[in-house]
Amino acid sequence: MNLDAEGSCLPETRGAVYRPDAVRDNAGMLDARKITALAAALIVAQTIVRAWLVIRGDFYGDDLLLIAQASSHDGLGWSFFGQSHDGHLMPGAYLVVVVSTYIAPLQWWLPAATLVVGQVLASLAVWRAIRIIAPNARGGALAALAFYLFVPMTVTSFVWWAAGLNTLPFQAALAWVVGSTVVLVRDEPTGPRRTRLVVGAVAAFVVGLLFFEKSLVILPVALVVALLAVRHDRRVGSLLTAVFSRAKELWAAMGVVFVAWAVLFFTTSTTDDGERSASQMAELVWRSVNNAIVPSFAGGPWVWELWPPAPPMGLAPVWMIVVGWLVIAALVVTTVRARRGAAIVWVFAAVYAVGVQIPVMWLRSSENTALELAQTLRYLPDTALVFALAFALIAAAPVPGGSHAAKAEPDRRLSIAGAAGCGLLVLSAMVGTSSFSQSWSEGPTGDYLTNARQAMKDNAGRVMFDQAVPIEVLHPVTYPNNQISRIFGRLHDRPDFGGYTDRLVVLAPDGRAVPGAVTRSRTIAPSRGTCRNPGIAGPQRLRLDGPLFNIQWTIQLSYCANIGGDVEVGLEGGQPLRITVEPGLHAVYLQVSGQGDRLRIRPVTPGLRLHTGEGRVGLPVIADLAP
Repeated sequence: MNLDAEGSCLPETRGAVYRPDAVRDNAGMLDARKITALAAALIVAQTIVRAWLVIRGDFYGDDLLLIAQASSHDGLGWSFFGQSHDGHLMPGAYLVVVVSTYIAPLQWWLPAATLVVGQVLASLAVWRAIRIIAPNARGGALAALAFYLFVPMTVTSFVWWAAGLNTLPFQAALAWVVGSTVVLVRDEPTGPRRTRLVVGAVAAFVVGLLFFEKSLVILPVALVVALLAVRHDRRVGSLLTAVFSRAKELWAAMGVVFVAWAVLFFTTSTTDDGERSASQMAELVWRSVNNAIVPSFAGGPWVWELWPPAPPMGLAPVWMIVVGWLVIAALVVTTVRARRGAAIVWVFAAVYAVGVQIPVMWLRSSENTALELAQTLRYLPDTALVFALAFALIAAAPVPGGSHAAKAEPDRRLSIAGAAGCGLLVLSAMVGTSSFSQSWSEGPTGDYLTNARQAMKDNAGRVMFDQAVPIEVLHPVTYPNNQISRIFGRLHDRPDFGGYTDRLVVLAPDGRAVPGAVTRSRTIAPSRGTCRNPGIAGPQRLRLDGPLFNIQWTIQLSYCANIGGDVEVGLEGGQPLRITVEPGLHAVYLQVSGQGDRLRIRPVTPGLRLHTGEGRVGLPVIADLAP
């Protein structure tokens, strides 16, 4: 292999002498094809890595919350698609969740496929933007692409479906709009091509917004990149005037969309009104920069820890943070010396990296927020993309005293060093990605869902009580979407979720179906009479051995009935539940809400008489754990 003047790897030609000037002057098309092939190889390699990640993954956290919402919502109008999810407006993401849940409920293969396809589209859009910004750069373009494809900043939000549904369309839209904007501003195309570029960019902007309101930043980012991309063009007089006039249709259309979506977002979004802390926000932002972004420049973090129900947190040691700062310092010093105007590009990237963290961390800043939140890297994939665009802008910038990067003859040793450093970064990033994958796969959700799906199938046609999934699977604050009736509601083979059953089965913390029992919070006194001579022929009030406060209670009651029929059972302050009883001696479990110290029972079917034995009022638990 040979290295070109900018550090890209090119296949060696047997029997030929490598001449950079000949490559540039006589083999431009061949050179472009080689660069495209190398970029394609990088994207294929990333796709393989990402496919491996999702194969080892499964649903997690908010994935189940979205599935529960899609499974239980009565209608699929704007009240569903336009609802605020943790402050996010994301109707496009909800549409994908609905389609996936209806086609393959709780089957990971389809969400995994959406993640891989979304990543491929985003990666292709990023490469398009890089080649548009830096059409004559070779090694610099490939380095920018490799940084985006492999640094851990883009990994954590990818494998988490709920996060990937937000950020992957956002990344693809950002890259596409930036690329089209640069073409419009730099090349001033006319006719159908201009129309296609404008329509395509506006459509991409809208698509990004449909999945993530953060896509609003696409407009200012595209504007800044366009300014930086043409600032060295001698044909441009007033830079701002040229940028706005050359793409006036695009700015007008995107401006209208920006304002409309911003108004819609602020009128529909709901966020926690808890206390905010400026100092906590500052600490979170610093932690995000120092412990997440900086180690990524060294391919880290290498160490990840999972603290369920939180996602894995990157724990970069001090030495890796120091190396990251040194890498950034070396890149800044080298590029500022080698490329004219590189300093302002670094300022743009740094402002974005810090600025986009401020609103997120402000909303998360409270005394209950751990600083480790910033070390999940889940808010950083677009930051990695902006850095890649910045690298492309630097690669396209002219050298001091030159007019364009392609006319420069960079130091060959420096190019080799850059290629080696790029390779080490990718290798280090693979170590960090592997460590993250191991931590991610240790989460309890996958095993729980596997067991629970089998439990649903084994109990199909029976009745189960609703219950919450374990806190390690989905946090109780998501109630009622943490209930199994919602999460498993779209499964084809599942039990009915009802208010009474003659066989109490519950899900264990690992998702297996096990016999259930009722705790003894209160005891129900037997009714008068016997099975031979049942004493309940009309409304009766059975005494409890103490009062109940008003929540949902589970009742275990044994009975014998002279005939089959319907009976109403309830507590004070709650709606009675109508159940069906069978003739003979049986037991029934039912759930009712209410309070007081009496259980009300009334036969509804004419001629039905009951006798009840001692019963229990309490909560459903695993039988082996019942007192």
